[in-house]
Amino acid sequence: MNTEPQVVTKTPKVKKEKIQSPGRVVLNRLLKNKLAMVGLGIIIFMFLFCFVGPLLSPHSPDTMNFAMKKQPPSSTYWFGTDLLGRDIMVRLMYAGRVSLMVGLIAVSIEVVIGGIVGAVAGFYGGWVDSVLMRIVDIFLSVPFLPMMITLGAMLSDLDVSPDKRIIFVMIIIGVLSWPSIARLVRGQILSLREQEFMQAAEAVGLRDSRKIFRHLLPNTIPSIIVSATLGIGGAIMTESALSYLGMGVTPPAASWGNMIQAVNNFIDLMQRPWLWVPPGTCIFLTVMAINLLGDGLRDALDPKLKK
Repeated sequence: MNTEPQVVTKTPKVKKEKIQSPGRVVLNRLLKNKLAMVGLGIIIFMFLFCFVGPLLSPHSPDTMNFAMKKQPPSSTYWFGTDLLGRDIMVRLMYAGRVSLMVGLIAVSIEVVIGGIVGAVAGFYGGWVDSVLMRIVDIFLSVPFLPMMITLGAMLSDLDVSPDKRIIFVMIIIGVLSWPSIARLVRGQILSLREQEFMQAAEAVGLRDSRKIFRHLLPNTIPSIIVSATLGIGGAIMTESALSYLGMGVTPPAASWGNMIQAVNNFIDLMQRPWLWVPPGTCIFLTVMAINLLGDGLRDALDPKLKK
């Protein structure tokens, strides 16, 4: 009879790693980027300030009080009043709506046109690619800001109402800005169309439109998102510059650019900083935040591109 004690060996438990989806991996990378989170926080604050703030303000953006014009910040007017006695803070909120919407809609137009043109050029190649890329080269050879100023002057000559003028500014910025997206998408499509999943799609006999819009374009979305995010900041800067020059959004509609443009004399510039510092600060913070978020998205979507 064997009386020796039996030694029981315990098999160490292997800790199973939780499988994460690609979207979750990207989100975790983005959340670890402190600068990107600062940018996202500023963007959220700006949206709340511009779209929720006016609901809480007792003032109207167009109510004029000449007895209170150019008043410094006070408990009644937190950011002071402008040259016509209007509350600067509430006008800043409505101006932010215009500037943010111009950026979002202009970039949406840019992404739609550029994405379709780039995808078609990259997929078909040959003479289709040559024709479309020559069109892209023509648009890229046009000096952007002089063309925007010229078109803005044409809108002034046609006496377009401020509301319609905002729409035209969005369309003009979007139509003139799509070539960069088209080149980006074309380059990626040229690489993607040679991969195995496209060979399988070819073997199945899918239509060209399905190959482009269901299989190729979705794989370019990460790069498009990054480019579009950075493009929003550029569109806001462009609109602000045009409005400052009097070629963009015109009064009585408010934008951050034309709020700065209203300060057109040296005395107001030096002695009344509350007239131009708030809109200038909003432009700076918003564009900086969008660029920080765009850089964070780039690093999260493709860590190999991280500097």
